[in-house]
Amino acid sequence: MTKKKSNKPEYYQDYLELEKILNSQNLNSDKNNQHAHDEMLFIIIHQVYELWFKQIIYELDSVINIFLKDDINESNISTAVSRLTRITEIQKILIDQVGVLETMTPMDFLDFRDLLVPASGFQSKQFRLIENKLGLDQKKRFTYGNTNYKTYLNQNDSKDVQDSENQSNLFILMEKWLERTPFLNWGNTSFWKEYESAVSNMLNNDLSIIKENKNFSNEEKKIHIKHHKNIEKSFGVVIDINNHNEMVNSGEWRLSHQATQAALLILLYRDQPILNNPYQFLTKLVDIDELFTTWRYRHVLMVSRMIGRKIGTGGSTGSKYLNKTTEKHRVFQDINQLTTFLIPRSSLPELPEKVKNDFGFYYHIRKK
Repeated sequence: MTKKKSNKPEYYQDYLELEKILNSQNLNSDKNNQHAHDEMLFIIIHQVYELWFKQIIYELDSVINIFLKDDINESNISTAVSRLTRITEIQKILIDQVGVLETMTPMDFLDFRDLLVPASGFQSKQFRLIENKLGLDQKKRFTYGNTNYKTYLNQNDSKDVQDSENQSNLFILMEKWLERTPFLNWGNTSFWKEYESAVSNMLNNDLSIIKENKNFSNEEKKIHIKHHKNIEKSFGVVIDINNHNEMVNSGEWRLSHQATQAALLILLYRDQPILNNPYQFLTKLVDIDELFTTWRYRHVLMVSRMIGRKIGTGGSTGSKYLNKTTEKHRVFQDINQLTTFLIPRSSLPELPEKVKNDFGFYYHIRKK
């Protein structure tokens, strides 16, 4: 028997529980009889951040559940891309909100800043969950005072964040997905030798351009040639598994060799219909990384403008700490750096016929 829908009409304010939301801005400055007008803005901005963080977690969890499956078909990837796109649009709003907060002057902030101590955005459990669900490498997490970041959270929040460290994250699941992509199994082909040869031709051409450039001084040529040699060496992360493993051990690279090759193939042959969604998926991961980096950087500039070199309300080194996280807290840097290894379409090795057939969409017209 199907359950009958309630006849009670829904009311906008009740459905959204606005009574709770709109009565949750309690100014510390009012509690201390020192009313500070801009504390209202400060509270609302950060409450809105937390609401958007909740939605980001909701979308991330759905994408993680998709990639926990053993079999991921084309429609699954399309759904994941759609939900990651939603996250990127939310991130753009987060960045724009910094501009709203910047309408508060440093003197306005000082009216209530001391009343916040030791509360800090550093204690945002939800943002820590987002970092861990994306797959932030804990070894690369920047801390201050040589103290684990979880010690600044209360006991319940610390436990939730610890649990998230031990759960499957999007980086690891993406890596496993790339490692089992079917187009890695081509049998005995000369693809990577042909790719290496194309890379060699491209690099030799670049070197000739440097050497023959009459606008460079001898010193400038030496600098460019040194940089060129570093680029040439970096191709080993794709071509040479030993070189790749050395870079992983030194912390310069994180993605496995198999996953690195698979991701590069997706980028190189993204024009193939079957690879469009995987390409969009990898691109969205890089977008999320870049947008969080942009948001952190905007936050750095805003904090520097508000408090200068003062320590943060939570005891961190203020803008200096935020600047370090901007540099170190990128998750999908390897995918971003794969553009180093792209070669022109005209130089791409010819795909084996079987692989080409697997990559394409073929429709058979039924005879009438």
